[in-house]
Amino acid sequence: MADDSEQDPGFELDAYLTRIGWEGARRADLATLAGVHLAHMRGIPFENLDALRRHAPSLEPGDLMAKLVRGRRGGYCYEHNTLLALALESLGFRVTRLAARVVIGADSYESRPRTHMALLVEVPGEQQSDPRPYLADVGFGAIGALLEPVPLTADTEFRGAGRLHRLVRVAYRGPSPLWVLQAYDGGGGGWADQYAFTLEPFEKPDFEVINWHIATNPRSPFTQRLYVQRVTPDRHLLLHGTLLTETRADGSVVKREVSEEAEARSLLEEEFGITAPAGAVLLPG
Repeated sequence: MADDSEQDPGFELDAYLTRIGWEGARRADLATLAGVHLAHMRGIPFENLDALRRHAPSLEPGDLMAKLVRGRRGGYCYEHNTLLALALESLGFRVTRLAARVVIGADSYESRPRTHMALLVEVPGEQQSDPRPYLADVGFGAIGALLEPVPLTADTEFRGAGRLHRLVRVAYRGPSPLWVLQAYDGGGGGWADQYAFTLEPFEKPDFEVINWHIATNPRSPFTQRLYVQRVTPDRHLLLHGTLLTETRADGSVVKREVSEEAEARSLLEEEFGITAPAGAVLLPG
């Protein structure tokens, strides 16, 4: 594990691990990577309350700590995966930030911009015997999200915490191979594309620009309506606009409409563990 002096200013590993409930080892090995990833997914909710107000959230370590770790808040992909990257680097992993195209429902991979952040993680102890890096992602706001990281291996199924995923490589006109994360829909939908990415690294200034665009553009889906999700061992809970969807571990789905602002605020507090900012408007008027 890297010592505290190697942490980014403003990031505190102890506080982060307490927030996600991780009490396991602090080693740069696969078990720690998988455990911290799953604990983060279950410990910190996904939400777009800042973008709903057309405010780009800060990606500075100290601000992420204040909001996602010490505050009763969550965030979206840039916040979640920046925070996880800081934690993994503090533990001794090597992390590359990637930019992906969300392609759920897309006609083609090229039709979507690179607006999603994911991570490529190298496990130091495995590099000689098994040099594959792992795709990690705790910020994908969909039921097809990874709960545990998967190795960067094509055409192999991986089951993590009850969800089934695979990575495929597809034909692409660019110089770098195009990878696509797919999730298996046990309800009869089969394999469904989630997002597509190449392996060139993206840096902090790149995500500052993308973050600002997604949080302030009136055409961005995150500025249009409320989008909040939480994952537990028993269910996936999503509030999208006025529709609350609960997908249980057995595959059953329960949906209902949320029509009142007070009810939405109460749901965030009690079911998602989020205290909405004062004055935030959660539902359409």
